[in-house]
Amino acid sequence: MLAKERFAIRERQLEGSHEFVPFTAQTRMSGLDLDGRRIRKGAAEAVKRWVAEQGGAPPDELDRVVDTISRAGSTPLVVADGRAVLGVIELKDVVKQGIREKFEQMRQMGIRTVMITGDNPLTAAAIAQEAGVDDFLAEATPEAKMALIKAEQEGGKLVAMTGDGTNDAPALAQADVGVAMNTGTTAAKEAGNMVDLDSNPTKLIDVVEIGKQLLITRGALTTFSIANDVAKYFAIIPALFAATYPQLSTLNVMKLHSPTSAVLSAVIFNALVIVALIPLALRGVRFRAASATAILRRNVWIYGVGGLIVPFIFIKLIDLILVALHAY
Repeated sequence: MLAKERFAIRERQLEGSHEFVPFTAQTRMSGLDLDGRRIRKGAAEAVKRWVAEQGGAPPDELDRVVDTISRAGSTPLVVADGRAVLGVIELKDVVKQGIREKFEQMRQMGIRTVMITGDNPLTAAAIAQEAGVDDFLAEATPEAKMALIKAEQEGGKLVAMTGDGTNDAPALAQADVGVAMNTGTTAAKEAGNMVDLDSNPTKLIDVVEIGKQLLITRGALTTFSIANDVAKYFAIIPALFAATYPQLSTLNVMKLHSPTSAVLSAVIFNALVIVALIPLALRGVRFRAASATAILRRNVWIYGVGGLIVPFIFIKLIDLILVALHAY
């Protein structure tokens, strides 16, 4: 639209006399060959190199303008016509509101965030600081994106990536979890493991939370079950074999009434606890943003220690009730 207004160009004038030059991650620029004119638009270094190849010389103030735009967090696009540089277009990336808080939430979950962009390092650094990401990769090609993900995976990390472009497709396929944006290209959608219909990059937080909640719930139930079995056997075995092995009497800390009441109390408790755990299994353990170590420590205390203490209390109560109702 700007070019049409500035140079009074109409689309019908381009028919039959032009050739579009598509953008690629390798050339980092696109353009139009029109009636002998070769117009290019793209990254500053790429266009400067192309102008030099045409025998031209970029103006001295070009680097200063590009640097000023980059440090402000905008993307400078240099436009050239053959050997002459026409000017610089400033594109301002708008950081979504609340994105910084989302990245902080990821940090609390033990997730390191890396922004991968085709922008120059100065622009990338400014945007990364504004958004609050942990690190960034600038002037990234598809090969560089894949290399970064492979390096993290070789270091034992699980990598999740969001992307929407064709150049993101190889990296999305390489990542352990690839989330393609619904507004992205077909290649990106096909390469990813899932497609975010809202096209919100921070939706990855929801994916991680659901996955961690499933793992935490499974771990919590397993921990409770093992601790629960240990406590039950600790309660039953001394009562059953104390007559045969009097030494086991010292382990009968619960002082259950008889072997019969001990076994029956444990069976009744086991039936009740399975029913009591069904709502927890369906609802899941509540996820809180924390490191894996903190989550493990919390689960061990709640479901491990709790799984040891609860059976002792309830088996003893059931034993008292049985004895009160019947004589064992």
